[in-house]
Amino acid sequence: MTDIQSEIIWRVLFVNKSWLYVGLTSLFELFWIYGFNHASSWWHWLIVVGLIIVDFQFLYKACEGLPTGTVYAVFAGIGTVGTALMDVFLLGGSLNAGKILFIFIVVVGVISLNIADLRDEQKRKAVE
Repeated sequence: MTDIQSEIIWRVLFVNKSWLYVGLTSLFELFWIYGFNHASSWWHWLIVVGLIIVDFQFLYKACEGLPTGTVYAVFAGIGTVGTALMDVFLLGGSLNAGKILFIFIVVVGVISLNIADLRDEQKRKAVE
């Protein structure tokens, strides 16, 4: 395992609470998207709106401690992959080679962005 990989794991698991907020905002995004598919009465929509409000609060908290571009890329990536998988496993959608390929590309892109941000941060610290 490289130093960069160790640093990423350490930050995600222990150091930066902002990553917890990224995970929560991503999870709540999936909740309200699922709600969009099943809401059929006014009180269902109230729950969906409540989930959206909580979701954006977590998104705001995540952006306080991490670069906004990184937060949004991870949030959007997890949302995209999660929504595609939710469509397949919960809503009766289909999974094909094309979907798998593009899900893989999204995941690689999000991981690569995080590695690039970490390297930039290490370069800034080295200059200081």
